Amino acid sequence: MSGAIGFVGLGQMGMPMLANLAAKGRTIRAFDLSEPARVSAAALDNVQVAGTILELARETDVLILMLPDSTVVDRLLWNEGVADALRPGSLIVDMGSSHPMNTRANARRLAALGVGLVDAPVSGGVKRAVSATLSIMIGGETADVEKVRSILSDLGATLVHVGASGSGHAIKALNNFVSASGMAATCEALAAAERFGIDPSIANQVFNSSTGKNNTTENKVEAFMLNGRFDSGFAMSLMCKDLRTARSLMQAIDAKHAFADCCTRLWEAAESALPRGADHTALYRYVGRDAANDD
Repeated sequence: MSGAIGFVGLGQMGMPMLANLAAKGRTIRAFDLSEPARVSAAALDNVQVAGTILELARETDVLILMLPDSTVVDRLLWNEGVADALRPGSLIVDMGSSHPMNTRANARRLAALGVGLVDAPVSGGVKRAVSATLSIMIGGETADVEKVRSILSDLGATLVHVGASGSGHAIKALNNFVSASGMAATCEALAAAERFGIDPSIANQVFNSSTGKNNTTENKVEAFMLNGRFDSGFAMSLMCKDLRTARSLMQAIDAKHAFADCCTRLWEAAESALPRGADHTALYRYVGRDAANDD
């Protein structure tokens, strides 16, 4: 889709995504509430910073949102006037982790204004945001998805159109539930191995050469957990939010969610016990400390 592109949300993920779009020669209008983020964006070639979000909305044909949740998205659209400021025929691409039920409702309301909505949440973390190799899960009408596919291709290596509006956000939440479950199992297994007298690094080598291999054992245990760094760039609070979204979705569609309940309780307990702003990989510190305190 040709035309002006707007980008709102210049956090740890949004800033490198903006930089990649600009590096591809696309002219972007950007906005964030953070002044340091606006200054950093203005330093990029092909990026102009809008004075207000409404100014940005009026001037763009594709508005990309990289915002934390539906509460923020809904407030911008319906309380702060962004939906009414958008031109008919324009498209919103919600790349954050919104609630799929809210996304479906927003798609219906925006359609009445002549505005399309594509939900395109991402997976891969800051590292893959920087390298433009994100996995992007897409929901929305096929015609709308095709209009923004080239833009999304500048940000990700894997693009999968999974279904109608809300489907991208649904599968993102469910994916993170599966990811969080794998990390929880890995942390408890490593803590148990260590208590039995097995070096956790050796235990993880066994997992990676056996059926226990998962994203945590392959990419996080050695890089962020056993060395005590706990700095992967994805906050525990965000993982907890995604887990709550997945559980809420399961409840809304009357799907089984017993294990999601257990997993969410564990992660929320860790979030409460650990320092504010803790990385999600610090779940290992929480599980290990609990094991030590059992003695």
